[in-house]
Amino acid sequence: MFQLEQLKIAIIGLGYVGLPLAAEFGKHVPAMGFDINLQRIDELKQGVDHTLEVSEQELKQAVFLNYASDPHALEQSNFYIVTVPTPIDDFKQPDLTPLIKASTTIAKVLKPGDVVVYESTVYPGATEEVCIPVLEKESGLKFNQDFFVGYSPERINPGDKSRRVTNILKITSGSTPEVADYVDQVYRLIIEAGTYKAPSLKVAEAAKVIENTQRDVNIALINELALIFNKLEIDTEEVLRAAGTKWNFLNFRPGLVGGHCIGVDPYYLTHKAESIGLHPEIILAARRLNDRMGEYVATQLIKEMVKQQIQVVGARVLVLGLSFKENCPDIRNTKIVDMVQALKEYDLALDIYDPWVDEDEVKQEYGLAPVQRLEKGVYDAIVIAVSHDQFKQMTSADFKLLGKPNHVLYDLKYVVDKEQSNIRL
Repeated sequence: MFQLEQLKIAIIGLGYVGLPLAAEFGKHVPAMGFDINLQRIDELKQGVDHTLEVSEQELKQAVFLNYASDPHALEQSNFYIVTVPTPIDDFKQPDLTPLIKASTTIAKVLKPGDVVVYESTVYPGATEEVCIPVLEKESGLKFNQDFFVGYSPERINPGDKSRRVTNILKITSGSTPEVADYVDQVYRLIIEAGTYKAPSLKVAEAAKVIENTQRDVNIALINELALIFNKLEIDTEEVLRAAGTKWNFLNFRPGLVGGHCIGVDPYYLTHKAESIGLHPEIILAARRLNDRMGEYVATQLIKEMVKQQIQVVGARVLVLGLSFKENCPDIRNTKIVDMVQALKEYDLALDIYDPWVDEDEVKQEYGLAPVQRLEKGVYDAIVIAVSHDQFKQMTSADFKLLGKPNHVLYDLKYVVDKEQSNIRL
């Protein structure tokens, strides 16, 4: 029933996840990259990817890849991969609106024998409880009779040039054993690292959501240890270095936990857990602690400024870095914004500098206006918030040149030596 020779793939959503996938499939089989963002489609047609995940050369190599924002362009496809965002709302609840809209779009062109695979992070059971009913209702077709479904969670690490979509082992699954085999075969066309076929959609969904939940809990533990050690006036980094000499000590560091995965995925799992009457104590406690770290960092900076007898109101403060991680333009759910908002309550003159981010995107998303160049000798406090290569290449003298003779240097990312900063996380 399923034949690779007749495969025509459509990737729905061309962001950090969808575009690398589309580019790889586009080297081997007919592929349609679909996105509702017309500007995104136009830039890709010109060989430009503002996310910097796929180079111009890689886009050129995808000779079988076309782009479209018109849903009618999907009619010739028979294998749909959904890679749209799955964010949370203001109440920390899953927002499945993009997933539902993508399913609706596909359903209108769905044909007997088609397969729909979801890669977006969801809670266990979401594909069967939310997506499949939409596909059935809008298409008039019957699930596992007329059309079939798979789930293969994305594992993209934005900004990582060594771990790419092709060399990260891929989890696959399908709604029937035959479909599971077919989905696995399709991904094996591009995944050099191999695949792991999960026994069900729910297992694949759960595996994805706990990957980042586990990291979130571990980072929360280290963040809490940092709070304790700061109170005890013990350097957290020195403690972690010492403990790290044991072979089975896990190498996590304290910090602001943002991004589209670690800061979001645990809420999908806790939502599902609470819907079945379970209150996940450890996961939610970790989330609360990590969500408070931005405010904690701001408070620590203000305390140090007061200790250094620096006038807080009206002080000029420079925040170096805004993206949620190093060497990446991704600003989704960046927790540096929490620190910035907390600092603004002290009536500071705040500058944000990040050579990686898009100025217009920052203004639209957060209402902030990053500065485009650094001034020397004007800042009362400097916060190294992201360890971009540009900042790691700077010396302690370079950072000092940015500040006034008496200023505070807060190194969140251990970019400079301990002796060269006033305060570290």
